[in-house]
Amino acid sequence: MTDAADSAGVVAINLQLDGLVVLVTGGVRGVGAGISAVFADQGATVVTCARRPVEGSPYPFYPCDVRDDDAVKGLIDAIVADHGRLDVVVNNAGGSPYVPAAEASAKFSSKIFGLNLLGPLSVSTHANAVMQKQDRGGSIVNIASVSGRRPTPGTVAYGAAKAGLESITSTLAVEWAPKVRVNSVVVGMVETEQSELFYGDADSIAAISRNVPLGRLAKPADVGWAAAFLASAAASYISGASLEVHGGGEPPHYLSTTTADIKK
Repeated sequence: MTDAADSAGVVAINLQLDGLVVLVTGGVRGVGAGISAVFADQGATVVTCARRPVEGSPYPFYPCDVRDDDAVKGLIDAIVADHGRLDVVVNNAGGSPYVPAAEASAKFSSKIFGLNLLGPLSVSTHANAVMQKQDRGGSIVNIASVSGRRPTPGTVAYGAAKAGLESITSTLAVEWAPKVRVNSVVVGMVETEQSELFYGDADSIAAISRNVPLGRLAKPADVGWAAAFLASAAASYISGASLEVHGGGEPPHYLSTTTADIKK
């Protein structure tokens, strides 16, 4: 791994991903687009999938609903047929609208589990079947969330699914070693083109950012760099791990409300 500083003093990192074929599910918008961009900038051949394409996306696109296991198998087969191999999978596709638990139907919750838990398991299973036969094996990175580690009012099924995704990560890392490494990135709050749906307007985002120890929300590329590192040779002895990308986390609420002089 080499690096050099550019004219602005920013370190340019080379993770030596040239020649790798990388699938980023949901890699056409938001966090997924940031992940795709980092891998592409690092020299990887990036392919993406989602239920619907996004106009202007620069990466080869395969339509696929990851909740459909037959469609997922077809996706993996098509990628291998077109590119000859599959080295990295980033299970990024996911999400959930805000619905209080008392109002969420069983059908709704099942769909959320399918997208955020069973979908990544399906993609991983079919990718592993390919990677086990490759000399270099492969790497799977699951995009988990802090929602799987704390209460998530309004997205109960999503939080439970993301908690399950970390469990899947640690189990598959044992079952599929040594040919395939499996890790997860535990993502905090991220500023995307749809941030206002979750965090409000610019003033609201600024206020929320002040509660993050690093003073800002993540950018999609921050998640991308974490995923790219875990997929690279620099992380060759890392498997079954969860890398937290949350800017230091969310300090306990009492710290902003207490009258005690805790700074002494």
